[in-house]
Amino acid sequence: MTVISTDTGFSRRDMLKGGGALIVGFNLAGIPGAALAARGDVAGPPDPNAIDTWIAVHADNTATVYFGKCELGQGNTTGMLQIAAEELDFSMSQISAARLDTNVTPNQGATSSSSSIERGGPQLRAAAAEARRALLQRASLRLGVQINSLVVNDGVVSVEGEGDFRSVKYGDLLGDKPFNVKFTGAAPLKPANRYKLVGARVARVDLPGKMSGRYELVHHLRAPGMLHGRVVLPRGQRAFGAGAKPLSIDENSIKHIPTARVIRKGDFVGVVAEQEWDAVKAAQALKVTWQDAPELPGNANLFTQMRGQKTIDTVIANRGDIAKGFAGTAHERSSAYFCPYQGHLPFGPNCALADVRPDGAVVRSSTQDVYNARAMLARVLNMPADKVRVQYYEGSGTFGRSCYEDAAQAAAIMSQAIGRPVRVQYMRWDEHGWDNYGPAHLAEVRAAVDAHGKLVAYEYHGWQHGWTVTSTILDIALQKPGVERASGSASITVNPMSTGSMYIVPNRRVISHAVPMEGYLRGAALRSPLDLSFAFASEQTIDELAYALKMDPFEFRRRNIGDKRWLGVLEAAANAASWKPRVMASSLSSDEVVRGRGIGLGTHHVSYGAAVADIEVNRRTGAIVATHLYGALDCGLAVNPALVETQIIGQMIQSVSRVLKEEVLFDQRGVTSLDWNSYPVLRFAEHPAVTPIVVQRIDEPATGAGEEVMGATVAAIANAFFDATGVRLRQYPMTPERVRAALAART
Repeated sequence: MTVISTDTGFSRRDMLKGGGALIVGFNLAGIPGAALAARGDVAGPPDPNAIDTWIAVHADNTATVYFGKCELGQGNTTGMLQIAAEELDFSMSQISAARLDTNVTPNQGATSSSSSIERGGPQLRAAAAEARRALLQRASLRLGVQINSLVVNDGVVSVEGEGDFRSVKYGDLLGDKPFNVKFTGAAPLKPANRYKLVGARVARVDLPGKMSGRYELVHHLRAPGMLHGRVVLPRGQRAFGAGAKPLSIDENSIKHIPTARVIRKGDFVGVVAEQEWDAVKAAQALKVTWQDAPELPGNANLFTQMRGQKTIDTVIANRGDIAKGFAGTAHERSSAYFCPYQGHLPFGPNCALADVRPDGAVVRSSTQDVYNARAMLARVLNMPADKVRVQYYEGSGTFGRSCYEDAAQAAAIMSQAIGRPVRVQYMRWDEHGWDNYGPAHLAEVRAAVDAHGKLVAYEYHGWQHGWTVTSTILDIALQKPGVERASGSASITVNPMSTGSMYIVPNRRVISHAVPMEGYLRGAALRSPLDLSFAFASEQTIDELAYALKMDPFEFRRRNIGDKRWLGVLEAAANAASWKPRVMASSLSSDEVVRGRGIGLGTHHVSYGAAVADIEVNRRTGAIVATHLYGALDCGLAVNPALVETQIIGQMIQSVSRVLKEEVLFDQRGVTSLDWNSYPVLRFAEHPAVTPIVVQRIDEPATGAGEEVMGATVAAIANAFFDATGVRLRQYPMTPERVRAALAART
């Protein structure tokens, strides 16, 4: 293969001088010698039981760390490096991370579910501790003292009490040679009371490159001899299970476009050209007759169809006697809530670069799981997995499975067919129209309290369909649309009311009604999957009970909360917001613009989140503006509180967008919201002030911090709307049209 260093050192200015192209090849350049020696440049994953898989120490007394969790813009790389540097007793300036690469980095699974620090961190921490012990054993022999007489500072090992008079650097002990040490997991870990880096506000390592324009994003990549590709799909996806089947293709329709060529594999249709604009024009001009697909319910009939279908029912929780619990209670509230499909829709459409040769393939994409991506690419290319290499490059921000696998597979199919590297970037209508949407959800909630303000019964029924486990491109290329899926994946097993930790409820039942996927849109995990829907429904019901009791909603939650950590975040958010006790909707006004404040709890994984929202509602236009949000998160040990704060801010702003604006629109034929006008998102001028609060618990295990306040935010906004207007909205997004209709119905 043509080999050009991946570490060019080009700035964005250099790229612009060269026509905007960062020229890269497909090789191992930039990988330190120790790593190459340990891995032997063979298809991964490398042996997780070897320390050389995780750590390489260099002669200049620096180290490269190898882990399997990618940088999605959340600062993940910085947190993982803090963990490794802490155990190794390096400074942050002495340590760096290798790019995720199936030939180089270990397989730690997908970067998802807010689990990188929680699940990937302990493994890396143990490996770094093992590496430190191996280095100290070498230093013990070199300096002629027992290990317990040694201290380490910034990678310099010295005899305690003798300073630099008797010392040796890590780099002198190992310097670019392999450890040749097994990863036993038995090395002692540093106690939390000795942490210097973990728990500290360390600056993100990725930001200088991003701010200077030197950071390599997948969209910047180019390769010698590269062609540009575009996928060809109907405008807006059809019903899941039908795929996109071309009945006829008129290749003469693009003969007027120089170098343009049609690529087809199974039902996959794409075009390639020497110039990107020619590929764009060819994709639009190509005449394709598509097979008709079964009808979709459309937005108007979506929830009626979901509620009426035969479902696979799973009892998630069934504690106590639900019938007895509801008998003779002081107050009972019940309602249905309607929650839409929503899209991932990164601002920069997904992109990938592939070079497929007869003897192997190299694909660069923004996948969240390089090893799973490799497995799918191997299938679509009909090539052994160990002949496919996937390298991760960050793309535009996305949380959950957007179209990154589709872009990579499309590029690989075209490259294999044409015999040259191919770069594929989705068009906006492709990204909007063929996303793996967060599934719609229908909730029916019923809850009751006794005269003392104690929750006594709770029942939740949720309807949703499952998630796809393959990509659109894989399905249509193999002509097996909808065959492989996880129809039960989008169950409501993570509803926090399934357990007794959020609220103590002696009688509770939670039931998931899995709707068959056929006849709906494609679904996959979207940041904080289904949690916004849970909290929107459940926390409004909790608020209604507080209102029925004429009790302050904060105090009502305090009275019923089931865990001190839930209480901790609730109080932290309320204190930050200077919460004043009162009955909700007790100060209604006839002014054109009215104000409200709400509170809510929520989570995704096993962390604890709470939020307070201040909003304004324009009663004439129906517009809701979130003015200030307060979000508290307890994720156990916050490795870097500054990273968690930025996560809280991002979560809350995205939640405002999703609860007020975002909804996938579709009719009986397909998706119709194909741009930012038909699928609006929150604009910079509209975003609220956010006060993030990290509840640090240094002695607790680290848990998720990437999704855990989103449900609480949506709940707080919905409750704030009631406080401002005295009206409940049972459906989101809470658009001006729905607000006006709800206010009109009240009068």
